[in-house]
Amino acid sequence: MDGIILVAKPALKTSHDVVLELRRILRIGKIGHFGTLDPMATGVLIAACGRAARLFPYYSRHDKAYRGRIRLGFSTDTYDAQGKPTSQPADRLPEEDELRAAMASFLGSLNQVPPAYSAKKFKGKPLYRLARNAEPVPLKPSPVVVHALKLESYAPPDFDISVRCSGGTYIRSLAHDIGLKLGCGGHLLELVRTAVGPYTLDRCSSLERIRTLAEAEAIGSFLLPLESLLPEFPKLILTEKGERCAKNGNSILPEHILSAETPGPPAVSQAEDEALFRLFGPGGRFIALARRAPDKAVLQPILVFN
Repeated sequence: MDGIILVAKPALKTSHDVVLELRRILRIGKIGHFGTLDPMATGVLIAACGRAARLFPYYSRHDKAYRGRIRLGFSTDTYDAQGKPTSQPADRLPEEDELRAAMASFLGSLNQVPPAYSAKKFKGKPLYRLARNAEPVPLKPSPVVVHALKLESYAPPDFDISVRCSGGTYIRSLAHDIGLKLGCGGHLLELVRTAVGPYTLDRCSSLERIRTLAEAEAIGSFLLPLESLLPEFPKLILTEKGERCAKNGNSILPEHILSAETPGPPAVSQAEDEALFRLFGPGGRFIALARRAPDKAVLQPILVFN
């Protein structure tokens, strides 16, 4: 079984819990996920089955969209409602115009510090393990981009936001940093991931629906097959000789290409020299991903499916 499953992650389950449940439902072991969601968060979680798991580097670059609720008044050690307070309750909360001005300062490119309690790793260990053991947690900022940050409503001490951002952005850190900017502290109260690249929440299935469809042997109702993935990259149909070359990791020449299909809307921006191509055999199987060689005359496979 090769492909991805769009899961509507429920609250209070870890992303790994969801993967374990899918393994039990589908009775296969090779399932992982593309991008952790915190236990308190809900929404789009992409699970990858079989060979599709090798596409993680390309899905991790997809932009994400969220809806969230932030509480002002104090900060916490986890940057969300599950943590312990790390500041005294604020004497004053900001007016709406102050809040809007603070939020505007977080638009665009940022160097964001991740939460101490996060799945980000240091020397192979997740930061949350270090934090739980009271070990020093090295919090190094990472470059992220906040494309859109909108105030949906403000009913002090809580306000609702919608966010569109690059992969790797922590909304918990955004909540914490807005609270710091305002001088009153803040933490994330609720979070829903509404989209990962082109995959939106309305396309996701609950674990219960997946179980019901799997029992009815209707896996095709929720599994997106390998051949349908990464539609933003051009699809090239190869000759039989081209297929053999691709499977062996050899260069693909112009005469190896039977036809080309126009890609869909880009999920991430990419420079011309980083542009990727999906290579298919004449029988319609997804064989490999390729990139232009430095001389741009041929394509060089960079990921070949067994």
